Amino acid sequence: MRDAKSVFIWIGYLEYFYYHSISITHFYLLSTPMVSLISPYKAQLKIAESVRKRRLKIGLTQEGLAERSGVALATLRKFEQKGLISLESFLKLLWIVGGLEEVIHSLQPPKPNFTSISEVLKDDDSMERKRGRKK
Repeated sequence: MRDAKSVFIWIGYLEYFYYHSISITHFYLLSTPMVSLISPYKAQLKIAESVRKRRLKIGLTQEGLAERSGVALATLRKFEQKGLISLESFLKLLWIVGGLEEVIHSLQPPKPNFTSISEVLKDDDSMERKRGRKK
């Protein structure tokens, strides 16, 4: 399951993606630069293939998944072929085929592992940041 996490980790801040309705590729280019060995386009195709495999594993046709999820059939076909989809539609698909909780969990910031009280006291990130420091 580690591969699914690594594919989804680059999605970034879901709120920005959802409210601005931009493509996954454009969102990636706007987000904070990350070291990645996979291009955004290849990630889109891998994500689409993963959703397709999940759909087939539970025995659903494209029409069946479109009907159950409320996503237009043309949107689902475009997603499976090209990897292009809105965040809302993507989450609807994951809700049906599974994986929604994994995506949400993979986007949580990592929690520090403290080994002593002194490390806790030295931690300057004890307060949750509401804004970034740099543009």
